[in-house]
Amino acid sequence: MDFKMLAMIFGINFAYVTLSTIRLLLTMKGYRFIAPVVSMFEIIIYVLGLSLVLDSLDNPINLIVYALGFAIGIGVGIKIEDKMALGYTMVTAILPSTSKEEDTLPSILRGEGYGVTVSYGEGLEGPRMVLEILSPRNKEKQLYQKIKEVESRAFIISYEPKQISGGFWTKKVHRRMKK
Repeated sequence: MDFKMLAMIFGINFAYVTLSTIRLLLTMKGYRFIAPVVSMFEIIIYVLGLSLVLDSLDNPINLIVYALGFAIGIGVGIKIEDKMALGYTMVTAILPSTSKEEDTLPSILRGEGYGVTVSYGEGLEGPRMVLEILSPRNKEKQLYQKIKEVESRAFIISYEPKQISGGFWTKKVHRRMKK
């Protein structure tokens, strides 16, 4: 068993799939210039890895190691993208409508640089305050913690907007979050 060959097969496929996962996520988020550059390196690595495996198909261990590199590469690619935390997330927090939250939470969040739009609705148990909050993805966990600090009963939903245009959202939020 050639451990050097197995390590090369694993390493090349691991690198290929990690780049492929990152490229796919960059493409979905609209990074039109960086995604093609990543794909160029991705395909070079892919051809090298595939040629190593195809030249050695007589050993099934090579194919298993190739598949293992593929599986682990996907997981690592997702973790890397999570750490990069590209883009924005839109968070909707639905709170019981009381004077405490109405006075404090939107003010606290605005003071920390978040864009907050307040509206009111009616839930099963009465009036609700609805906060629509734009946050850079790398600040999302801190936002959740802050909301839960002030109102532990908050119902929180988040999604990633595909496009953001106009208003307070784009430049001011990014600028405020850097501070």
